[in-house]
Amino acid sequence: MQTSKKRLVVAITGASGAIYGVRILQVLSKLEDWESHLVFSSSGALTAAHELGMRRPEIEELADVVHNVRDIGASIASGSFQCDGMVIAPCSMRTLAAVAHGMADNLVTRAADVMLKERRRLVLLARETPFNLAHLRNMTAVTELGAIVLPPMPAFYNHPQTVDDIVNHTVGRALDLFHVEHAGLVQRWQGLKASPAFAERDVNMGRE
Repeated sequence: MQTSKKRLVVAITGASGAIYGVRILQVLSKLEDWESHLVFSSSGALTAAHELGMRRPEIEELADVVHNVRDIGASIASGSFQCDGMVIAPCSMRTLAAVAHGMADNLVTRAADVMLKERRRLVLLARETPFNLAHLRNMTAVTELGAIVLPPMPAFYNHPQTVDDIVNHTVGRALDLFHVEHAGLVQRWQGLKASPAFAERDVNMGRE
């Protein structure tokens, strides 16, 4: 079916940080020109229930289209399905390894493989700490294949006050990679001279 909307595939897998995928869906649900396609692993659903107290149906309601992780015949499993890319948020180390080595053994990894072969944008919010050598090598491998590894590392130059501030900044940076228009998620860096702390320093230096 043809659509004038832009499409983003959103996968939630079983690493800590289910809020990232959920927040992406929440943002997209408010944008009339975007259509979200959700694929949710069983481990991702368990993690979301534990971390957010949200059950699968509540999260699925946020998406325009929901695909079963075992449905290898789903539309997003084919390169002929037109979309603007895919984000895996969070991306478990198991999923990262599968993508890195072309193991398209479920719909998450198959859809990711499609993004790579079609040269579409694939963003992985790889969530683990600390990383072992296998993790690092897999991140190198997927980067060489064309994916973007975006670990959800907090920024502090924007002086976050809440967990939501930290989550929103990472989500906003991820959505930037797909040119999704959003407002209020990211406090854009305006340069050091625009910082209140920098201005205060200049004032104090002028008094010396």
